[in-house]
Amino acid sequence: MQTVGELLRQWRQKRGISQLDLAIAADVSPRHVSLVETGRSRPSPEMILRLAHQLQVPLRDRNRLLLAGGFAPRYPERPLNDDALSAARSAVQRVLDAHEPYPALVFDRRWNILLTNRAVDPFFAQVAPDLLRPPVNLVRLGLDPRGLAALVVNLADVRAMFRTRITRQLAAAPDPELTALYEELLAPEADAEPSRSVASDVVLPMVVRVAGRELRLFSTITTFGTPMDITLDEVAIESYYPADEETAAYFRKGS
Repeated sequence: MQTVGELLRQWRQKRGISQLDLAIAADVSPRHVSLVETGRSRPSPEMILRLAHQLQVPLRDRNRLLLAGGFAPRYPERPLNDDALSAARSAVQRVLDAHEPYPALVFDRRWNILLTNRAVDPFFAQVAPDLLRPPVNLVRLGLDPRGLAALVVNLADVRAMFRTRITRQLAAAPDPELTALYEELLAPEADAEPSRSVASDVVLPMVVRVAGRELRLFSTITTFGTPMDITLDEVAIESYYPADEETAAYFRKGS
């Protein structure tokens, strides 16, 4: 097992900052940072968390730092339907419901879908049933020919979007399962479909063909601002918006 100092040094190097910069940000001396990293000083749990905060270490990995330092974890991990998270779950559900008639869904750090609103149902109705057995993975669902990939006109663009986002995610916080998902579905050599040019001056939309019509959608991501639970730290709400009036009219008509 790596020491807390070794783990902190790895996070500092991953973030690309010097011991001096970290010390200034955390309001400690550079010498103290050096002593912690080399194991010559045993940091308190408060010091570990102070350094981890400045390094933007995810809550899950802050627990690992505390354990490596010989301390108990500080951040619980409970399912989203746990009674302790009822207020947060209600807030998420309100966001999903308020976004109708447009689609919105909630997924975790490994892109497993946790919740959706009713506007997603017509799209899932066209998916192979085995792809909808929990846990339903958004990346696999989006790229599988038996899933949503059959509906997506600009599939190469969507694949590139997934690749960019997961590459950024792994750079921020490595994860073996997410790495395996990337290697399975998003390795650059896996691209076989040609990209389609989609004119847009603002965002690159996802173009979906439904009932002979092409719907153009773009999305936004919402996360919790100050989570103290690992589940809330890792959950994201993806909300889809119409990129043109024809798409907006399609969803309004179906609402």
